[in-house]
Amino acid sequence: MSVQVWTYIFVGLSFSLYLGIAWWARVADTKGFYIAGGGVPASANGMATAADWMSAASFISMAGLVSTMGYSGGVYLMGWTGGYVLLALLIAPYLRKFGHFTVPDFVGDRFGTNYGEGKPDSMMKRILANPARVVAVVCALFVSFTYVAGQMRGVGLVFSRFLEVEINVGVVIGMIIVFVYSTLGGMKGITWTQVAQFWVLITAFLVPTIAISLKLTGEMVPQIGLGSELVDGGMMLLDRLDGLHKELGFSSYTEPFQGKWDKANVFMVALVLMAGTAGLPHVIVRFYTVKSPAAARWSGFWALLFISGLYLSAPALAGFARFYMINTLNGATEENIPQWFTNWEETGLILWVDDGDGKLHFSNKEDNEIFRQGPTLSDSELLHIIKDHQLYIDTKGTADPRGVDGRAVLRDMGLSGPDKDIIVLATPEMAELSNWIIAFIAAGGLAAALSTASGLLLVISSSVAHDLYYRIINPVASEKQRLMVGRGFIGLAVVIAGIFGIYPPGFVGEVVAFAFGLASASFFPVILLGIFNRRVSTTPAVFGMMAGMGFTMFYIIAVKYFGMAQWTFWGLSEPGIQPAAIGAIGMVINFIVAIALSYVCEKPGPEIQKLIDSVREPEDAEGSINIEDAPEH
Repeated sequence: MSVQVWTYIFVGLSFSLYLGIAWWARVADTKGFYIAGGGVPASANGMATAADWMSAASFISMAGLVSTMGYSGGVYLMGWTGGYVLLALLIAPYLRKFGHFTVPDFVGDRFGTNYGEGKPDSMMKRILANPARVVAVVCALFVSFTYVAGQMRGVGLVFSRFLEVEINVGVVIGMIIVFVYSTLGGMKGITWTQVAQFWVLITAFLVPTIAISLKLTGEMVPQIGLGSELVDGGMMLLDRLDGLHKELGFSSYTEPFQGKWDKANVFMVALVLMAGTAGLPHVIVRFYTVKSPAAARWSGFWALLFISGLYLSAPALAGFARFYMINTLNGATEENIPQWFTNWEETGLILWVDDGDGKLHFSNKEDNEIFRQGPTLSDSELLHIIKDHQLYIDTKGTADPRGVDGRAVLRDMGLSGPDKDIIVLATPEMAELSNWIIAFIAAGGLAAALSTASGLLLVISSSVAHDLYYRIINPVASEKQRLMVGRGFIGLAVVIAGIFGIYPPGFVGEVVAFAFGLASASFFPVILLGIFNRRVSTTPAVFGMMAGMGFTMFYIIAVKYFGMAQWTFWGLSEPGIQPAAIGAIGMVINFIVAIALSYVCEKPGPEIQKLIDSVREPEDAEGSINIEDAPEH
């Protein structure tokens, strides 16, 4: 059978399973909708958390980043994995013991102000009485919408190639699917759907990785295969990659700290990814779904164990992909261009316009052609193609007969391809594996993107329906009204997420990295201080979040979209602090502002002090606070 037929089979079966689970797990109360009833077993929650975590960025983009960056790409592995240690030890059990629905709920109650007699009788008074909750809701929306943009883009990419539809049509299909099972079952449906999605995505990732390792090196364990000799070359795979890189003008694949990935940027990006992981609302909310703080800790353990299957295999798949890409593309002609290139060229995510010699040069040398569509295109047509299709071109040469400086074009457009998001999905085709394996990885990519998208959409919904509508706008709203608002806003959020997927601000991994920067600069400091610092009150927390988030957003937008030069202070080498790393500075600013203001502002009142003490008591001293009994500030 063809790849497309196999794809329809795998996607059809997996989508039927997801929708069936959603129908079985449909809920009619807010506790089930927001935290799955609070009784999910730790091991199942670990699988759901792993699926929630292993998004399109992990499944589709991470190995692509390592493949194109080499050694430096390991920063994503270290950062995203290390963040779970912070989350499991410093945050998850304490927030579970606090017993609320969401991160803004924790921020609102921990940094709330005293109402005095009664509660404020108007919405404006409620906002002024609890500004921390409102700021936290805004931060949660910014982080979640930035993150979900990458997931919807990933859905579009998979559908575009394997179901042979346009990327935008693929995004719309994904929007419909995720809307149905998110609104039916809420967190309960999402949790059990993510358990199924975990097994789909992890199997779909490991099967081709193992198959390619066997084919290239004869080793069944991919990690061993990466460091082994090639079956047909008698040379170590990594040594061969380093040799090819040197020959073609690229930096060494295995040498650390090169170019913009100096030690400072690697350190800051790793810090951002770790702190961002520990501050992501859609990950933290998973620890509210278990029975106790002890179960929250065990959820962290199980999640790390399940995640390791993909994260420890990604560097191997990245190395295999790089080897195949160079060997199949460099020197190819119109007659022998590999079939995988032709297949993916139709998606508009890889492009070759010949400079006249009839050969594709996949290299970083100045004398190589950059495009394939022929020298008849004008400069304006060329730029039109790039802008319309978000293309990441396949090389960086300059010898275009029309006098177009290809390197300058790519630099001005911020492109240096091929598109990193196609590498994992295209590798089974590069290796000429069976059609069913090629199709199976498509089902895995969809599972990864949809599992995270659903979690993010629920965070967006709960931030608006619970933290904004119920806590601020209409505190007397019935459970039916709150569920209606929550489900309605999921629909609106799906539409907005789809628009971001159709018009993405960057490739999947890059967009997700920005979300981590925003989370590390806003939520991580305020959560950590809220648990472990008794002095920080409302004003320091609010100004800390605003300063950290504001600075980080300004830098990312100014550098990425308005051409501001990257900062090079503190001895950083050119080109300075990368946008993906700036969240580390934003996080420090947040900590400094909040702690400094805590010494000039009044301490939290006795009720808040008592709340902090109860959250920090040993697990067996007092049970976790029930959702129904949590204070409504």
